[in-house]
Amino acid sequence: MKSSFRPLILTAMALGLATAAVAQEAPPAPAPVPEASPPAPPAETPPAAETPPAAPATEAAPATTDVPAAPPPMAPELYMGVPEYMLNIDLSTGGRVVIQLYPNIAPNHVERVKQLARAGFYDGVKFHRVIDGFMAQTGDPTATGQGGSQLPDLKAEFNGQPHLRGVVSMARAENEDSANSQFFIMLQPRFALDRRYTAFGRVVSGMQYVDAIQKGEPPAVMSRMVQVSVAADNKPVPPASMLVEDKPAAPAEVSVDQLNAPIR
Repeated sequence: MKSSFRPLILTAMALGLATAAVAQEAPPAPAPVPEASPPAPPAETPPAAETPPAAPATEAAPATTDVPAAPPPMAPELYMGVPEYMLNIDLSTGGRVVIQLYPNIAPNHVERVKQLARAGFYDGVKFHRVIDGFMAQTGDPTATGQGGSQLPDLKAEFNGQPHLRGVVSMARAENEDSANSQFFIMLQPRFALDRRYTAFGRVVSGMQYVDAIQKGEPPAVMSRMVQVSVAADNKPVPPASMLVEDKPAAPAEVSVDQLNAPIR
């Protein structure tokens, strides 16, 4: 009996040891995942290079960087009654005309007129086109209406100043940006010129000397600007002997031979 059970006992012990060895080599089983909830796919994060950079503040409003803001207009106390912005014109009609310049609305035109005045450009220049009840035009050294300075033409600075009596405005050709040195003084209002010509000042004293300018297109005898100066330069009024009109040309004398010449 003992000999018959020994093989069975040995066989059972061998099977037990083999089962234990197999159990140690197997990895633990993963937890089951229900089929209804598949794993979510990984998020597709774009590479950093593809992410657009944040726009700088200046790019959000390019108009503020590309076009500089216009400077604010000058305060009245900076130019009204200030000698640097007052123009004196001594006329051959007998006295001084004082013009208040308006750099707040036409700064480039004001600077041009001051520059030419200080260079003596306007001294002796005549009024070549004077229309009664309208305006008196000057500023052309050739007295033909076709002349000007050697400086480049100015870009228009049209503004809201009405063309009232005494207003000084820049003459120009058909091109709006062709003003150079010629200007005119209004004898009477003409609102049709508003925002079509650059007004840059107004007579504040001596308008009676403007009214006395010889009329015509051109006048037979042209009145002239004897001296033009910026008030800040303190140029005195020329002597009265200089503030006189030119005498009209005397008619040519007829000789005795001409009187006796045969009629042809």
